[in-house]
Amino acid sequence: MPSSAPGGTIRTDVIAQTAVLLLCSNVFMTFAWYAHLQNLAGRPWYIARAGGAVKARPLLTVLAALMLGHGGLAAQTSAERARDLGIPLDGAPGPLDAITDVPGVTVGQSTIIRGSGRLVQGKGPVRTGVTAVFPRGREDLSPVFAGWFSLNGNGEMTGTAWIDDYGLLFYPIAITNTNSVGTVRDVLIEWGAERLLDALHCCLPVVAETWDGDLNDIFGFHVKREHVYAALSAATGGPVAEGNVGGGTGMQCLGFKGGIGTASRQITAARGRFTVGALVQCNFGLRRQLRIAGIPVNQELQVPEPCYDTREPLDSALAPDRCATASGDRGALPREAEHGSIIVVLATDAPLLPHQLRRIARRAALGVGRMGGIAGAGSGDLFIAFSTGPTGTPDSTGVARVTMLSDDVIDAVYEAAVQATEEAIINAMLAARTMTGANWYRVEALPHDRLREVLRRHGRLVGK
Repeated sequence: MPSSAPGGTIRTDVIAQTAVLLLCSNVFMTFAWYAHLQNLAGRPWYIARAGGAVKARPLLTVLAALMLGHGGLAAQTSAERARDLGIPLDGAPGPLDAITDVPGVTVGQSTIIRGSGRLVQGKGPVRTGVTAVFPRGREDLSPVFAGWFSLNGNGEMTGTAWIDDYGLLFYPIAITNTNSVGTVRDVLIEWGAERLLDALHCCLPVVAETWDGDLNDIFGFHVKREHVYAALSAATGGPVAEGNVGGGTGMQCLGFKGGIGTASRQITAARGRFTVGALVQCNFGLRRQLRIAGIPVNQELQVPEPCYDTREPLDSALAPDRCATASGDRGALPREAEHGSIIVVLATDAPLLPHQLRRIARRAALGVGRMGGIAGAGSGDLFIAFSTGPTGTPDSTGVARVTMLSDDVIDAVYEAAVQATEEAIINAMLAARTMTGANWYRVEALPHDRLREVLRRHGRLVGK
């Protein structure tokens, strides 16, 4: 049958038949995919993208989150970072504005998002993961000089006694949730058994943590061997995924959704041009403390507090923090006691020795302070810095010769560390998406448009 009448006029009966066929086809495929995904729902699927963004995520959960805009991955539609938004920031970033601007540094991440609804210990919901930072990439495990600092010690960073005495880092640095530190440490030692054969230098990796127990079934111990290996295998240079990924998946920062963030600075010192990069796992602070570009923005953002978004029965300790939309009353009150943490990893190619890197690590505290952090009693604020400069090869007499940046010109590195830490925290919050986790606990993302308007009102927006 011809598809048009004489003169080229389109026939309406053909259009109608085509529309019916398309409708039937879509209905059929919808039910077919539904049945297929139900069959796959309990099986682990692995999704990788540049920077090791997503690992170990059940496909059905991902699709449901994307389609429903609720649960694991809701809210922001923009991938704006701090500079895209017009936030005024000091210093010159590297090409990627990421820790991977430091030559050789690679990052891999493994993300676990599974389940929704009521918390059932050992089953979920799960909102957690692992982030790994290789100082020289996966193929080069030669040591780097390192130093660390504790601003407040209500947290864990393994391997620091070794760093105190020897000032060397052999393993990739890993970051996860509080209760998975042991698992990740053990797997790193296993991974290194065939790669670090010298008994003197093995078995003391650095693994750090922050608490994700509000959104995640943290006592279910869901981070397993395969998730650590997935993060290590995913490590690459280039852009680093931020927000709800890796160890930062279930984290909250300054009362909003937090997670992984990164930034970098390029500096010129007497001995050449160097880069300083920061990567944070941001899970600290109270919303009333939040400062961006020096402005206490929370007072004007008017965003609901984290709350339990359900009408289902809740434990008496949780019930007062129901969301207003679910309970019909005031909603959750602002949190007054901090129980989060922040991990900061600082990397540089400036030739620095361990005693200098300890001082660099301390400067991360000033970046946290710029954001409003006070290192509360419930917070574990732990920072580590390393240099990818040469550590020296001993000659026949056992003497190793190393170079170091003069302390006369080290202030530029200090300043870059402060600036990169501050921006990495902002980037973590801007990249994070609203998340609903265990017991329907919901943490809102920092709203880009409203933040931009607040900064504009205060004359603190650039280029917009």
